[in-house]
Amino acid sequence: MNILVVDDEREIADIIELYLQNDQYNVYKFYNGQDALNCIRTMKIDLAILDIMLPDIDGFQILKQIRERYTFPVIMLTAKTEYMDKITGLTLGADDYIPKPFNPLELVARVKAQIRRYTQYNEGTKDEGDVIDFGGLVLNRTSHECVYNEVPLTLTPIEFDILWLLCENRGKVISSEELFEKVWNEKYYKNSNNTVMVHIRHLREKMSGPTGKSDFIKTVWGVGYKVEE
Repeated sequence: MNILVVDDEREIADIIELYLQNDQYNVYKFYNGQDALNCIRTMKIDLAILDIMLPDIDGFQILKQIRERYTFPVIMLTAKTEYMDKITGLTLGADDYIPKPFNPLELVARVKAQIRRYTQYNEGTKDEGDVIDFGGLVLNRTSHECVYNEVPLTLTPIEFDILWLLCENRGKVISSEELFEKVWNEKYYKNSNNTVMVHIRHLREKMSGPTGKSDFIKTVWGVGYKVEE
């Protein structure tokens, strides 16, 4: 597995590299954004860890360019007090964020979780019931394709999992807590609701393209989210 690490704080980048290499990951490490972008264009990357504050191109710009062509997981490193950085990163398509300072072992655990999700997303399964087709939406869990009103949509693994869970339980309200714990496989905390909200908003924006409407996923205020039967 090839992991891209981008951080201009050399000590942090070196520590991340060391811990990832100890788990047998192949690491491409850079201290600026342009070199990282060049690497992305020429190498197969399985996951990226991006710092936001870089000397040339900020992490958000790198993330934006990644999402124009790739769906591999991206973990953002954010300053502990910069709450809006987290929201911005999630809105642009980040899969996870970790505030500095962080425990390197936690970072490695999150890397493993994201790669596991991404691998399952791309390999799919061959069980029956791997296609959902209703309301103009077709989700194929084997090929991980999403088509809405005959328009293909490019979804990240997390976006696909959210939409699948809601559609699988159509007509039923799924709380933010249940959604977060089933999709992210982590314990729900107070700020987890904001993470869910940002991804739901991102999904709605993508689904509004073919129809001009963003009401496929409905909010049940104070309860959660659902899609109609």
